[in-house]
Amino acid sequence: MTMMKSCKGQDALDLSCLAEYIRLVKEHEYPYCIEQCKLIEYVERTFLSEDIYVDVEQAEKYFSYEKYFPFKLFPWERFVFTLHNCTYKSNGSLRWPVLFLYVGRGTGKNGYLGFEDFCLLTPTNGIKHYNIDIFATTEDQAKTTFNDVYNVLEDNRDKMQRFFYWNTEKIINLKTKSVLRYRTSSPKSNDGARPGKVDHDEEHAYENSKLIDVAVGGLGKKPRPRRTIMSTDGFVREGPLDKDKTKGIRILNGEIDDNGMLPFIARVDKPEEVEMPEMWYKANPSLQYLPDLLQEMKTEFQNYLDDKISNISFAVKRMNCLPQQTEGGITAFDNILATNQDITPYLSKLQGRQCTAGFDYMKTDDFLSAGLLFDVDGTDVWITHTWVCKASADLPRIKAPLQEWEAAGLLSFVDGPEIPPEIPVIWVAQKAAELNAKVAMTGIDNYRYTLLRRALKENLYASDEKGYGNIMLVRPSNEMMIMPVITSQLVNHKLAAGDNPLFRWAMNNTKVCTSSAGNMTYGKIEPKSRKTDPFKAYVAAKAAQNKIAEQISSMPMGKSVMNVFTY
Repeated sequence: MTMMKSCKGQDALDLSCLAEYIRLVKEHEYPYCIEQCKLIEYVERTFLSEDIYVDVEQAEKYFSYEKYFPFKLFPWERFVFTLHNCTYKSNGSLRWPVLFLYVGRGTGKNGYLGFEDFCLLTPTNGIKHYNIDIFATTEDQAKTTFNDVYNVLEDNRDKMQRFFYWNTEKIINLKTKSVLRYRTSSPKSNDGARPGKVDHDEEHAYENSKLIDVAVGGLGKKPRPRRTIMSTDGFVREGPLDKDKTKGIRILNGEIDDNGMLPFIARVDKPEEVEMPEMWYKANPSLQYLPDLLQEMKTEFQNYLDDKISNISFAVKRMNCLPQQTEGGITAFDNILATNQDITPYLSKLQGRQCTAGFDYMKTDDFLSAGLLFDVDGTDVWITHTWVCKASADLPRIKAPLQEWEAAGLLSFVDGPEIPPEIPVIWVAQKAAELNAKVAMTGIDNYRYTLLRRALKENLYASDEKGYGNIMLVRPSNEMMIMPVITSQLVNHKLAAGDNPLFRWAMNNTKVCTSSAGNMTYGKIEPKSRKTDPFKAYVAAKAAQNKIAEQISSMPMGKSVMNVFTY
């Protein structure tokens, strides 16, 4: 890199700090995932189409600090560092103030972050009191990057004590007065902070966005605010990580504006590549430089082959590959994600249509779900809501952003010792009225009809004196019968539930249970913390829908289908 003040367009792309990694991806000496290839195209396109520049002098100064660290930056690290920290718009603001770093375990993301944070504390950043807060869900994780910087200062004490003050809780640059701290998951204690930069380490462990919202709420009070988000994949679904992954992929696909996010996504492209060592480089762009890590991964791989369930972290965290179907799971995760289909285009078609309703009401003091199911040209359109009893003993165990889902209108909390049956029934009746829809049949768990009987008779089927002429009591045999139909809808992406992370979470919590007699039903992967009610309500509605179809197909021509079903 030649010393100059700034560089634009193709000249910027030719800088060694960018060009080296661009060349590696394009030449494919080692394999790179689809997202990495798209990232290079995206970066090149941005430099050639926008009025942005690299501050070369600043980048050179930052990279001179490498000599204090026990490692040299890899090409991918110099690439993202330059884009995130030294690339500016014509007005002087950062082009990519948000870095989303999604890489496999062992890539060295904490070392990278330590270098980045060290640099931004210094006068080279040009901003005084540019405080940096490192957030994580545990203190040990939050301290990881902090300790990396702390150790650099200790290892170079004679030199660094002229420029820094440090202890085990904070690091301060004496000239800029910028402070590096680590913080944990106590949102209230972080209110009122005024950082220049916030880091979120191992985002996969965040169950909701509370900590993130508090952290970023203080940004913008200092010039050139930044965020660095780092993570492998994990086991919390529909949390902040899944949202950022989706956003990053959509940016790279050109579907949405980046809004300042630089998505660096490294993962295997296909599940089968987990078992192909030559493809592991896709999830770890540092692997070609780390032979000891490669050997360790080969050892872990053998353990994975011996027991894929117990050693699933190899696929999830080393390869950033979610299992396509957990043991006994209902379908591949991609099929679950595919239920995120906008239902708005269907709404006009629902007016005046016949539909079925479904309820899952296993415990009155826990979760309850209900919904309306429409068949629109072979696609299931599912409109649903969930209620949560505040008295539920399981609430402390649940790792899901329930408050966020409440704010999104997907669930409602109910005070009191239990959820009155009238609440979901009235919701179903009102939603049907809004759509001018006729609820032809309602599916209910075989053991819970007595809880809902009166509410259904008074609010939904008032004309039915017996109270259950339009009710299907869904038994395990019905679930087994409908299971292939549901599977077909899922694998063919014929289930539209809108952007409903609560429903997707419930699906991901569901497994197929097989009895000793070979009968199959839907059950919970974990009985206390992973609820299935929203999906089970869909199963009940689908069973009712299928029953109507069977009756119609066997009914003499001209006979009405309404009010003839008694079970």
